[in-house]
Amino acid sequence: MAGACILSWVFLLGLVFFIQGNADPVEDKQALLDFVNNHPHTRTLNWDGNTPVCGHWTGVICSEDKSHVIAVRLPGIGLSGPIPPNTLSRVSRLQILSLRSNVINGQFPSDFSNLKNLSFLYLQFNNFSGPLPLDFSAWKNLTMVNLANNHFNGSIPNSLSNLTRLSALNLANNSLSGEIPDLQLPSLQLLNLSNNNLSGSVPKSLQRFSRAVFGGNSNLSFANFPPEIPPAVPPSKPNPKPKSGKLCETALLGIIVAASVLGIVAFASLILVVCLRRKREDGISGKLHKGEMSPEKMMSRSQDANNRLVFFEGCHYAFDLEDLLRASAEVLGKGTFGTAYKAILEDATTVVVKRLKDVNVGKKDFEQHMEIVGNIKHENVVELKAYYYSKDEKLMVYDYYMQGSFSAMLHGRRGDDRIPLDWDTRLRIAIGAARGITHIHTENGGKLVHGNVKASNIFLNKQQYGCVSDIGLTTIMSSLAPPISRAAGYRAPEVTDTRKAAQPADVYSFGVVLLELLTGKSPIHTTAGDEIVHLVRWVHSVVREEWTAEVFDLELMRYPGIEEEMVEMLQIAMSCVVRMPDQRPKMLDVVKMIENVRRMDNENRPSSGNRSESSTPPPVVGTPQSTSHE
Repeated sequence: MAGACILSWVFLLGLVFFIQGNADPVEDKQALLDFVNNHPHTRTLNWDGNTPVCGHWTGVICSEDKSHVIAVRLPGIGLSGPIPPNTLSRVSRLQILSLRSNVINGQFPSDFSNLKNLSFLYLQFNNFSGPLPLDFSAWKNLTMVNLANNHFNGSIPNSLSNLTRLSALNLANNSLSGEIPDLQLPSLQLLNLSNNNLSGSVPKSLQRFSRAVFGGNSNLSFANFPPEIPPAVPPSKPNPKPKSGKLCETALLGIIVAASVLGIVAFASLILVVCLRRKREDGISGKLHKGEMSPEKMMSRSQDANNRLVFFEGCHYAFDLEDLLRASAEVLGKGTFGTAYKAILEDATTVVVKRLKDVNVGKKDFEQHMEIVGNIKHENVVELKAYYYSKDEKLMVYDYYMQGSFSAMLHGRRGDDRIPLDWDTRLRIAIGAARGITHIHTENGGKLVHGNVKASNIFLNKQQYGCVSDIGLTTIMSSLAPPISRAAGYRAPEVTDTRKAAQPADVYSFGVVLLELLTGKSPIHTTAGDEIVHLVRWVHSVVREEWTAEVFDLELMRYPGIEEEMVEMLQIAMSCVVRMPDQRPKMLDVVKMIENVRRMDNENRPSSGNRSESSTPPPVVGTPQSTSHE
């Protein structure tokens, strides 16, 4: 009996732990489903009644024990119309609510008074109208409130004085009128009431803030406002160092630049800085909280509501331009068409942001081209997730590939401690990239050109096959002069105007990639004697002298039994880089030829690291007749 009792207790305890481990906040889940199912939105969400909320639903954060939803962040997903009543208000433990940068209209939801635990409220850049709630007393925990850039009217409620924890308040760019109440808010650090219809004078309790936060209110008097004393100028010091780690105070829109490396530190860190000049005064900014419950550390900056991140269908990211403003970043590389940054957002989402330079088309043509590129869905093409257009900035957002580009894998860290890129991996990269380019050539009525095929634009997908990025930008960019950089080695000889490059130019560039894959050498590199070597010319000279073995990367020579495959791949590469465009094969034919080199799905074939130890001397590549393969 005692043993049976012990077993029963063990079973019950196990059941309890199982239930706790698989807990799902059922009531909150249903409330969120009611909200999203009754609120039109242009971007799809992975909110499904059959999947767990916690850790799975985009933009939703649960408490540690998974018993309640504590945060909902859905910026920029295209929510339109009024917030359905009795939906979000049922998520009773909600602490953070961010619905900014949508198209929500209607009045401020009266049932939000049920959200007693709300600490952070972000509704900026929507179309809310009507008066603000008269009584803010229900939200005793409110710390940050941003209702800027809406159409709220009426007066500023006196009840805001009851929010003793309020650190930041942004009501800018609305239609608020009347006098500013005497807000006795000891914790208030950041304030913006600019660009409204406020009148009267600034109460003494708020005169500690700059005049700028009250600007744009034509009927507001500053008669009793204390004169602003300019800060004392410190003694000049030679070579002053700029402060690091903060966004500029005049930042409004998405110009993403790399901050300089400051000082000599253990590693170089670059911050994603976004600055755009506009005439209007800046919104509130600044880091306010260091605790765990401050995922939105900065208040909104003013931005043109017509210039927002545009996401493509099927994208599950829940962030907007403001999240990119706060993202930490590092430069991944400076390419032909711009600079790419690795951006890490506050919720740990990591994306690649490409900042384009020298775009030569207007907004309409840019958007039309982005639609073409963004609708390309293929396992061997890096999918464009979102884009941004303004007069001064054009951005593209992609997934981040942790392994880096093929160029980085091939050329990075060559030395004794390097893990070589084996032949099987290189074959998969070649096959995948070829398939991706082939698919691109079928888009837009068979007229689309990649235009920038190179090793740094090829990555590994989940199946470890190559996939191509940076698609079709040549037609919207200014024509580039023939560069002296490494990128010049990929360019087909007939290309004098990059905007008019045709598909055979992609074939040439891909042939250079294959040569790079085979030789381990960059398209343009220097010898020990600083002689500049063009890879295509060098390979031609070696093949002409029948020194085939010298062509191949020494890292590949350690794998026996692959010589025939390497020679066959060399033949394919040479056919792609012939000088006359009409003599090059189509990409579809290139795919077939590479697939015939090795059927990668043949499970009986040993990998390049497990081949027989016996090897034969590499065949000699001479004339085309001597290298044909049946």
